[in-house]
Amino acid sequence: MLLRQTSAAELRGKVLMDNVCQQTPHKDLCIQALSSDPTSAFGNLQDFALISLRVAAANATGILTQVKMLIDNDNLDPGVQQGLADCKENLLDAEGQLEDTVAAILTNAKHDAQIWLKAALSAIDTCDASIPGNDDILSVKSVEFRKLCNIAVALSKATLAKHN
Repeated sequence: MLLRQTSAAELRGKVLMDNVCQQTPHKDLCIQALSSDPTSAFGNLQDFALISLRVAAANATGILTQVKMLIDNDNLDPGVQQGLADCKENLLDAEGQLEDTVAAILTNAKHDAQIWLKAALSAIDTCDASIPGNDDILSVKSVEFRKLCNIAVALSKATLAKHN
């Protein structure tokens, strides 16, 4: 179980955040992401899962914005431009899959949230693979997106486990 039972009362806020983030794959990024939302001070596990998804979605939007700007760069090789166009489509898919994950968490659709998160991770992998060459222009942002999605995976699993 992700959370240690410390008392009969439900943990909330910073204590819960520290407890949950300690057990995610990227503790510091988890705390940073969750702390970026002012409601986290009073948040419960579901709130944290939703916050992590909003932060991941914002990251995907940032990558998408960068891709759109790069596509318009006439100095890029046509193969790279095509890869960026393909990447753009995959990022749009990832954003939709994160929205579907939010809906799944809100409706307690136990396994759908995990499926949508895995699809979003797959979309960013496909995006990276579509850009030719070894020095991917978007690699730093896509690494952060993966980390944020993995945090969201851990938090959504904990949320769903709580409801079992």
